[in-house]
Amino acid sequence: MGAVHLTVSDLERSLEYYRHAVGLQVLGRAGLTASLGVEGRELLVLVEEPGTRQAPGHAGLYHFALLVPRRVELAEWLAHAARERVPLVGLSDHFVSEAIYLSDPDGHGIEIYRDRPRELWEGQVARMTTLPLDLDSLLDELHGDAPDSYGGLPAGTVMGHVHLKVASIPSTVAFYRDVVGFGLMAQLGTQAAFLGAGGYHHHIGSNTWESAGASPSPPDATRLRLATIVLPDERERTVVLDRVRQGLPVADPNHRAGQEPQEGPDGPIILDPSGIALMLTIA
Repeated sequence: MGAVHLTVSDLERSLEYYRHAVGLQVLGRAGLTASLGVEGRELLVLVEEPGTRQAPGHAGLYHFALLVPRRVELAEWLAHAARERVPLVGLSDHFVSEAIYLSDPDGHGIEIYRDRPRELWEGQVARMTTLPLDLDSLLDELHGDAPDSYGGLPAGTVMGHVHLKVASIPSTVAFYRDVVGFGLMAQLGTQAAFLGAGGYHHHIGSNTWESAGASPSPPDATRLRLATIVLPDERERTVVLDRVRQGLPVADPNHRAGQEPQEGPDGPIILDPSGIALMLTIA
């Protein structure tokens, strides 16, 4: 996954939050748009639209997830959050990973997490669960020596996955599996599904807990503008775009038939069955 693009209501407020609470760097800014990330890797694009507001109950972003390379770096971030009193909304052990959840000033969900070693969960992704995070064990990584200040998320941080609020799980699975090409890694009936490439536990999460049958977020909402899927080369992107144009004969009213991709800033943009925009770039 590549950069996530979000609409925010107050860019200065959001930049303050993402710099000091989350630990991202501002990589560039032009007018009401700013790019953030770590040491040259863009992870987030914020676009201010004054007067926008939160609009719950629509399809869109559940959370984007920043993956740090090592457990000690997750512990350092947690110590920073405790020291700076960064409000959190959850701390979970998912068997495949350990995760900390928070929410930005516009209500956009954020996850900061680390993966357990792949050999511990590969082939067992269906065991993904939600248990309380063992905070004592995590903070033990610091050996009682938490730094007095936080230097920001490490250079190896990537966009680990994007979790979406969708209108329908069957049409979402059909689209991301059979059109885009992700593998279905785990599914909870018609409530949630997790899809990934290369055996990863998930690059795309989806659920209908707040959005079954919902429409996309309205234009005057603080919302997910688009998520980025990074394909290995132009040939693979062409294959995906051909399938996008052809569509799938899925008997689901939320499923989109073939569509003509639109041009985006860094690649073609397609829409998933819930109307969520995806930009296809190449590595």
